[in-house]
Order: sequence, then structure tokens, then C-alpha cells
Amino acid sequence: MEQTVYLYTDGACKGNPGTGGWGALLRYGCHEKELSGGARDTTNNRMELTAVIEGLKALKRKSRIEICTDSQYVKNGMESWIRGWKKNGWKTSAKQPVKNEDLWRELDRLVAEHDVVWTWVKGHAGHPENERADALANQGAAAAKQSGERPQEAV
Repeated sequence: MEQTVYLYTDGACKGNPGTGGWGALLRYGCHEKELSGGARDTTNNRMELTAVIEGLKALKRKSRIEICTDSQYVKNGMESWIRGWKKNGWKTSAKQPVKNEDLWRELDRLVAEHDVVWTWVKGHAGHPENERADALANQGAAAAKQSGERPQEAV
């Protein structure tokens, strides 16, 4: 039986919109990989989505993955809302354009390549891997602020 890859993710934003960061911790057996990055003029939701996207992009083959996020926005979007958005031409039930459509489309494409289970964890509640992902996201935001990394479209 194939072992599960665990992906712990978090996003952070200093102001919303503002300078943001994302962090991802991948764990497969006893192996771990930490990823982080950031952008200026972005939103917390974009950073939450980017954390999952970048974690999935780091995988080299189809895998069984448990994605652990403290973002109800990301989890609910992928488990519930996205089917309606796609059916309605990427419009919400209120007939408005889906915010962050570019990232939702990319995440949907990447998730389709794997066997994914979504798990929500309470943020800032002492969950060790979520705390590490949060620290990585804050590192990414700090690096983006210092480097003047180009803006990520805020929607």
C-alpha cells in the first residue's frame, strides 16, 4: 500500500491586501521538505491557495496526499464550492466572478493529478506542523517585503 504524503500549508498577510507569504511542509515517511515564498500587494486568501499549489507542484509523481490547512476558504472551496463555480462558468451563486479564479483553476488541475484528502486544522492552536507552516509563511512575507518581490495580483 502506498504511503501517504502529508502537506501542511499556511498563508499570511501583513495587511489584507498587503505583503504576504506562504509556507508548506511536505512529509513522506521520515522525509520532510519545507517551502516558502511571498508576494507584495496580495491577500491572505491568495497566499493560502498558493501554499497548497506550491506544495503540490513540489511532488514528482502521482501520490496519495492529505492536505492539512487552517483555511476553511481553501478546504470548502475544493470540497464544495468549486463544482458550482465550474458548472456556472466560474461565477458564484450570486453570479459574480469567482475571486482568485486563476489560482482555483491551477489548484483544481494539480489536485486532479493526485488522490487527495482535505483536513482542516485549527490555526494558532499549537498544532506542530501548522505552526511550522505558519512560521514558513511569515518568513516568506518577510523575504518578500525585503526583496521588493513583484506584486501578486490581488483579487
